[in-house]
Amino acid sequence: DVQLVESGGGLVQPGGSLRLSCAASGFSLDDYAIAWLRQVPGKEREGVSMITKSGGNTFYLDSVKGRFTLSRDNAKNTVYLQMNSLKPEDTAVYYCATDRTLEGIIREFGQRTVGMMGQLDYDYWGKGTLVTVSS
Repeated sequence: DVQLVESGGGLVQPGGSLRLSCAASGFSLDDYAIAWLRQVPGKEREGVSMITKSGGNTFYLDSVKGRFTLSRDNAKNTVYLQMNSLKPEDTAVYYCATDRTLEGIIREFGQRTVGMMGQLDYDYWGKGTLVTVSS
């Protein structure tokens, strides 16, 4: 069964940290670029970060630059989103997703892909993990 599974969400105080994981089963993640998106109920889904197949390039939403770090361990078939200095406005359901065309889109558009991520179609989606930043 092909699936992506996110984990690591929870309740954290402002300024705190969380590490989200995105584990793949049924396929090899190292064949794919990976995207992280988030969505607040009633708002549009937005791209947060993405990483190329090799892990050599990462791109971030401007509001998370310097606070979030995306990495991957292809041997573990897992991608990690380290989130530091969390703010209440980071509260959302976080999803990882991938598509066979994502690597090519990133190569063509680079950082501009971040603004496009919410509108792209993806082959695989996880069910999401809730991050709540509140005191």
